[in-house]
Amino acid sequence: MGAGTQGMGSQSVETARKLRADAVRNRERVLAAAKAVFSAGGAEASLEAVARRAGVGIGTLYRHFPTREALYEAVYRHEVQQLWELAERLKDEASPVEALRRGMRAIVEFVATKKGMSAALALAVTGFSELHARSSPRLEKAARILLERAVAAGEIRTGIDPGDLMRAVVGMCLVHNQPGWQANVLPLVDVLVDGLRIGAKQRKAVVNERSPARSRLLASKQAIK
Repeated sequence: MGAGTQGMGSQSVETARKLRADAVRNRERVLAAAKAVFSAGGAEASLEAVARRAGVGIGTLYRHFPTREALYEAVYRHEVQQLWELAERLKDEASPVEALRRGMRAIVEFVATKKGMSAALALAVTGFSELHARSSPRLEKAARILLERAVAAGEIRTGIDPGDLMRAVVGMCLVHNQPGWQANVLPLVDVLVDGLRIGAKQRKAVVNERSPARSRLLASKQAIK
């Protein structure tokens, strides 16, 4: 009887583990679905659409996120974490300027999700000012990682504040509201990043011009000695 009871206990523990694992997977699916649905925006963006895309029932969605505000906050935090992880991965990209470009394009996706959630869930974004304030420094730090690497490589001009760069990208997102607006903003992000390269290219050209002259000068000094 003791052995049977112990066996039943082991099965209960294993069942509990599987249930927890399923719950974690369902939560991750809902977060991924919410990003896809809300970033697309439009009349189809709804909690029901999120549940369908995640492959779960609406009841499962509400068990994880009992209120619209809870879902908004969870998706927002998830997106901030993903942007940070992306910046960390892009540090090893061969081209620092392309890493910066990808980071700024990811900001556009982030803003699209945020705008879509606010509209679909009928939430006032200003009500989450504390959440946004806590996340902003981390987002700015992620941008700083990519920007400083590109500057150090001589691919981006100096004197650019990462906060200003982020505000420029977010500003371009906020002035567009029509469906599919991201397609109009992404080329502008490319223009912005390419514009930041102009000063760096000129500086590189000056350095390259001076290098042969400096070499000749040093050679002359050596010959005189």
